[in-house]
Amino acid sequence: MARRAHAKRQLKFNGEHESQHYRETRRKDSRSKGKRSKQYEDSNIVDISSRSNQLATAYSPHRIRSPLTARTEAQQSYINAIKNNCLTFGIGPAGTGKSYCAGALAAEALESGRIERIILTRPAVEAGEHLGFLPGELEDKYAVYIDAFRDILNERLGQGVVDYCLRHGRIVGAPLAYMRGKTFNNNTFVILDEAQNTTPEQMKMFLTRIGENSRVVINGDIRQSDIRGPNGLADAIERLRDLPGVHVHAFERCDIVRSGLVRHILDRYEPG
Repeated sequence: MARRAHAKRQLKFNGEHESQHYRETRRKDSRSKGKRSKQYEDSNIVDISSRSNQLATAYSPHRIRSPLTARTEAQQSYINAIKNNCLTFGIGPAGTGKSYCAGALAAEALESGRIERIILTRPAVEAGEHLGFLPGELEDKYAVYIDAFRDILNERLGQGVVDYCLRHGRIVGAPLAYMRGKTFNNNTFVILDEAQNTTPEQMKMFLTRIGENSRVVINGDIRQSDIRGPNGLADAIERLRDLPGVHVHAFERCDIVRSGLVRHILDRYEPG
């Protein structure tokens, strides 16, 4: 009887042990299968953020802290003219650095405290297109017209500083039509860009805003006017060329620094 009882207990123990071992094996197989399935599923998933984390951040141009350095002799002459004259005309083809040099000098003057405000303006004329109704306030509507200068200022001052100055009136972007009645005093650096799209009447209105010791730069390419009729930029240069405190700097096609391709493109569009 004792042997029989012992045999039964042993059989029961072996059965329970085998059952437990079977459950453990099933559990391990299930885990292994789950891992294989997860690995298989993961192999079909492409995690974009892991390979391009910078795409999740807002774009901000690298800030340049060093003073503006001319890339050509023509640019150096243009920079000297802006520093030494009340009114400077910069004319010539695209890509010569007319806008960049003027914007960078304005940023340096604001940062150093030599001026208190930068005014950026240009005629609200589209280059052969009609943008139609633009949503938002006046500043939002006009922002598309001064976007190039916004990039220059961000690069020279930093985006945070530019945003602050725009909110507090230290940097002002306004259409040329809103210049009537204003006076540019000695603490203001004013840039009129794309001036080839002004009429003589608009240019006269703008020029008569100039106050004592202010710094005014007028840029444009007379050959790329988008308006019909007389050109205000060409008219002003003809009238004011010999006045004291006024300098006209003309860039040539060989002064293009944007890229060699731009020079070749202009050669095809404007031969000779």
